[in-house]
Amino acid sequence: MKISETITYAAAPHAVYAMLTDPEFQARKCVDAGALHHEAAVTPVADGARVVTKRDLPADGLPDFARSVIGSTLTITETYEWGGPTADGSRDGTMTVEVAGAPVAMRGVIRIIATGTGTQVAVDGDLKASIPLFGGKVEKAATPAVVSSIRSERRTGTAWLAERA
Repeated sequence: MKISETITYAAAPHAVYAMLTDPEFQARKCVDAGALHHEAAVTPVADGARVVTKRDLPADGLPDFARSVIGSTLTITETYEWGGPTADGSRDGTMTVEVAGAPVAMRGVIRIIATGTGTQVAVDGDLKASIPLFGGKVEKAATPAVVSSIRSERRTGTAWLAERA
């Protein structure tokens, strides 16, 4: 299932990138999303960075059939691989979001785009559940949680940048 979301920030691309690659921001976004437990690590690579977060979330909002596959807690690992900046500070990266213990993952691209008045972060991914007969149903059930997570990150990011302006 395709998922595309765009987040707009009133900050320059370098400030948004600095936020997205700050371990403290990554920890805060996990907490703000309701994580029961979380870990965040940022590793510089070439002109970019590798960002990995792992969080345990309650599976309360998922339908019963999805919880029967996943359990009462979702353990989600997000991995972002950021490339180097362009002249205007824009960047491209790849992302992988995996659910431990379940054949569910989202893979895609993420972009930091200079807009002239701020920055957009564009997320374009493909959510797949490799479960015979029920894969599409699980994807449909998981999509709102993924979109909600992206929107939660937007709220956290907006507050983070405002506190540092």
